[in-house]
Parts: sequence; structure tokens; C-alpha cells
Amino acid sequence: MSLNILVVDDSITVRAVIAKTLEVAGVSVNCLYQAANGKEALDILAEQWVDLIFSDINMPIMGGVEMIEKLNADATLSCIPVIVVSTEGSATRMEELKSKGVRAYIRKPFTPEMVRKVVDDITGGAS
Repeated sequence: MSLNILVVDDSITVRAVIAKTLEVAGVSVNCLYQAANGKEALDILAEQWVDLIFSDINMPIMGGVEMIEKLNADATLSCIPVIVVSTEGSATRMEELKSKGVRAYIRKPFTPEMVRKVVDDITGGAS
């Protein structure tokens, strides 16, 4: 099954690295959408359905935590799994994110194997 994936990060370079990592990891991607912040991500989600969201935490305009809270408040969007990709890795931050429903946390820098494992864990290996 090919996945529709949304990558949310204020760095165009990081978005490109995640896109390339998904390819190298062998994740079957149907459509890859990109947003520079949470607001852009929500605008995309108003028009397009995605199966997974990879998101940074710290971004201008709307950060990842606020975006996740808005996803959780929307019955249609709350079921989309969110994978946080960040350099921030404190136990307190990870617990906060898990309490908000974040399905996985990938710490930068990451490898294709790490990304593939997380995607397989969430999709049951259907990618």
C-alpha cells in the first residue's frame, strides 16, 4: 500500500532529507506533501488526506505541539498518526508529546532504518 505523507518542518533541507530517507528506506509513497509550519500543514489537511505526518516541534507561525492539539480537536484529523522528528529529546518533552497522542519520536540525526521501523510499526508493515 502506498502512503500519502505530510512532512512539516520549517527547514526545506530537512524536508528534502526526510523525503529522500523515505525513498532510501523503501517506504512506498503515493503523494508527499510538504509544509513549513503547522498552519500550512492544517491548510493542506483541509484539502488532502494523508496517512502519516512527520513533524518538527519548533517552527514559526505554528509549532508542532499547537498543530497536534488542533489535529486532536478535529474528529476527522485526530486519527492521523503523527511522528515527531526533532533534535529535542528530553524525557519530559517526549512524555508531553505521547500524552498528546504522538505515535513515535525520531531524534535527529536519523537513519533510513529508523524511519522504516517507525513507519512499519505504525502501519503494520503495509508500506
